[in-house]
Amino acid sequence: MVQEREPSAGGFRARRRGQGELEAQVLEVLREAPGPATAGWVQQRLDGGLAYTTVVTILSRLHAKNAVSRTRSGRSYHWQAAADAAGLAALKMRRVLDSEADRDAVLASFVSALLPHDEVLLRTLLDSASDGAAQPAGGDPERDGPAHREG
Repeated sequence: MVQEREPSAGGFRARRRGQGELEAQVLEVLREAPGPATAGWVQQRLDGGLAYTTVVTILSRLHAKNAVSRTRSGRSYHWQAAADAAGLAALKMRRVLDSEADRDAVLASFVSALLPHDEVLLRTLLDSASDGAAQPAGGDPERDGPAHREG
């Protein structure tokens, strides 16, 4: 991970990362770890000279999103990736959907905007899920509806 720099009035400054970019970088580092890792271990492997407290904040936010798990070790935690980048994106999509009052309208709008290939893929995944071949991680059959119930 190379830190990019942008020109500024006083020389160069670090490029501002996009939303979720740091989270994705932290998840990548955790997935490459040989086992559960400390925040200090993660910090050492990230480019950009992030403060320890920044790394802990990112890890805590990822934990709140169920993207990482943690176990207490003395006064600190050992962290482990529970989701990859795709899983994190799926969690974000689920949170957005959960925050909307009209789920049907949101899903209809989402599906109508899909590229043809993505629509075919989504149909295949839904067919597999309804056959009981694929159950989303952490799926709740009572909440997810009949397409996700094992059967």
